[in-house]
Amino acid sequence: MSNNLLKGKKGIIFGALDENSIAWKTALKIKEQGGDFVLTNAPVALRMGSINELAKETTSEIISADATRVEDLENLILKTLEIFDGKIDFVLHSIGMSVNVRKGRKYTDLNHDWLAKGWDVSAVSFHKLLQTLYKLDAMNEWGSIVALSYMAAQRVFPNYNDMAENKAYLESIARSFGYFFGKEKKVRVNTISQSPTPTTAGKGVTGFDGFITYAEKMSPLGNATADECADYTVTLFSDLTRKVTLQNLYHDGGFSNVGVSQDIIDIISK
Repeated sequence: MSNNLLKGKKGIIFGALDENSIAWKTALKIKEQGGDFVLTNAPVALRMGSINELAKETTSEIISADATRVEDLENLILKTLEIFDGKIDFVLHSIGMSVNVRKGRKYTDLNHDWLAKGWDVSAVSFHKLLQTLYKLDAMNEWGSIVALSYMAAQRVFPNYNDMAENKAYLESIARSFGYFFGKEKKVRVNTISQSPTPTTAGKGVTGFDGFITYAEKMSPLGNATADECADYTVTLFSDLTRKVTLQNLYHDGGFSNVGVSQDIIDIISK
């Protein structure tokens, strides 16, 4: 149901790979709420995914950009400002990748060159994005920037591997850069710590099916779906949350505040 929460707002969405992506579902929700956007992803992701379908459905343009390259980000942002003939109101950073996870390297035997690559893609790219937006003065006042995180930034999930550090670093960047963006440009910066979600990246984590079942039994409201995360992101892009910034916001059905659930007790007591 549309309430025109984002009517007249313009933005950029990173990371819509396929219909399972949170970024993909967020794009649809933004369009439903009256917003417009440019879609972007790395060249290899554009070849692998089906983003052209999303662009057609939402009447959006696609601009290729490697988020680890400042030159690409500058080109993306300048072209977006030209397309919309003005500054932008929202940005979604939905990017994450671990070469060690993809290659099956255990946390106790990491390839540190791969570690650095995943860190650059998953976390440092967010600083590069924020810095480029900041220097180009590309955001309207009371604009909103959101990055997607996960609770492994705070707690141990053995198979999440080096992505845990990436998410912790991502959240720190949001707080640190968010201070300057808020103080000097009245732009808010937040991260969403989402439930385990069966995206292409999420399903690449060893034991994912077992863990998503565990999280469902731990969470009093159950796991938050990708569609529900998209709805939540829309509220953070809207004017209803103008004073929310520097936050890591748990969107996980209550999982983050549960020590143990009765469902889990019942299972291990049998």
